[in-house]
Amino acid sequence: MEVHSHRDESAGDTPVLEAQLRESFGRVTYSHKTQEKCADILLCWASRIKNAQIMLAALSSVGIISTLFGSGVVGSATGSLLAATLLALNLYTRENDMVATAQNHRQAASKMWLIRERYLSIITDLKIGNKSIEIIQQERDGLVSELGAIYSSAPSTNSRAYERARIALKYNEEMTFSVNEIDSMLPIELRKTQNTSSST
Repeated sequence: MEVHSHRDESAGDTPVLEAQLRESFGRVTYSHKTQEKCADILLCWASRIKNAQIMLAALSSVGIISTLFGSGVVGSATGSLLAATLLALNLYTRENDMVATAQNHRQAASKMWLIRERYLSIITDLKIGNKSIEIIQQERDGLVSELGAIYSSAPSTNSRAYERARIALKYNEEMTFSVNEIDSMLPIELRKTQNTSSST
């Protein structure tokens, strides 16, 4: 009597499972990049605001306003406007710590990167065929749970970061991935289409 391995009996399920894993890989790659772009945007704005604060403080403290506009109504109004602007920026940065928020985005991105690499490993194992479908499903379910916890604690992203991530990853559709789009992120050996001329 011929004995078949459990993997052989489940061979028909492999393409379906692979398709799900590839989609999950694409989604977490996109989320990872969006978190990174959010951090970049926040750090850029924090730097700009810091420079503006320094400039406004310098203008207000060294008497440049009086030199340029005199000590009359125009000088007083200009000085008051600069002081009010500086106060507004100080209050904004006190209530919104962009550097700390950017760090939270970086931490979320780091966690997502690890999940992304683990998805890549699962796809590789599936291609090699050295693990049963059941073991791969268990690993997948574990990653889904871990990723859910990461998403629930990750800071919210915005449309600007989303657009930058889209451009960075060369996607044309939101959260929908063609074979070629996912292939562009995978090593040649793991691609559906063996087109070595496509960008990696």
